[in-house]
Amino acid sequence: MGTSTRWAGPGGQSGIAAEWSRVSRRLSRWNSSGPQAEQLLDKILDDHLDVLHQTMHEDQSAFGLVDAATKAGYRLADAMVALADEGTGSLQDAGDFLARFTDEVGGHGGTITDAAIRRAAMDTAERLLERQNEETGGMEAGGGGLPGDLLCLLYQWFFADIVTEFLRSVIAEKVKLVAPVLRVLDPGDHIADWAADKVLSLVPSPCEEAAELTEKVKSAESVIEDPVGSLPEIARRLVPGTVGKVLGLGVEGLLERQEGTEGASV
Repeated sequence: MGTSTRWAGPGGQSGIAAEWSRVSRRLSRWNSSGPQAEQLLDKILDDHLDVLHQTMHEDQSAFGLVDAATKAGYRLADAMVALADEGTGSLQDAGDFLARFTDEVGGHGGTITDAAIRRAAMDTAERLLERQNEETGGMEAGGGGLPGDLLCLLYQWFFADIVTEFLRSVIAEKVKLVAPVLRVLDPGDHIADWAADKVLSLVPSPCEEAAELTEKVKSAESVIEDPVGSLPEIARRLVPGTVGKVLGLGVEGLLERQEGTEGASV
């Protein structure tokens, strides 16, 4: 994105900065044609995710990632309301849907993190359209909103894509700094496969949360009107915990940060 600022790394954290440099050097030495190249790359990407989690533990404001991902998650929940009612539109409208979803969910900030979130929104929208195309065999989809299983996949894809795109940005910047003239096979194409296995599993599913709530209601003594609620509402409630999980913070760490912020603003 033309408005994006250069990634400056975790300021003020010399130990963490050294860890970022270490994993970047490992990646710069990675041989794409060597034995077990993909397995080695998976391990290097695992290390990048671990260092990201370490960084967030040291400073939850690092990269503005927590706040940006949380706000994007709420925007996604809002978009899910319309998708539940109206769907993505016709195949002819696919381009319009892609642009609208990216604009509404991706936001308009000017940092590297903001740019990564916009790319995540676009990636997620493209994946949704591809899934719909597969399910309809390329035929025009019927009217109506998205089914619950697709809404839940959309939610999980988006948060996994945020981490994927952020790490892709870090890798592009850091490898450029560590080995600016080194010609290595761009590992970016492999990141999505790695993330599908490593990061996606960290994202809770609103559908699973809805199922758990349903079971609780069945065992309750009294009937509560609309106990499960809509998937978009459940998705919205899950956002802080989801951000905590994908960034390695856990729910409690995020709640403590939010309480501290609220207290400071009073």
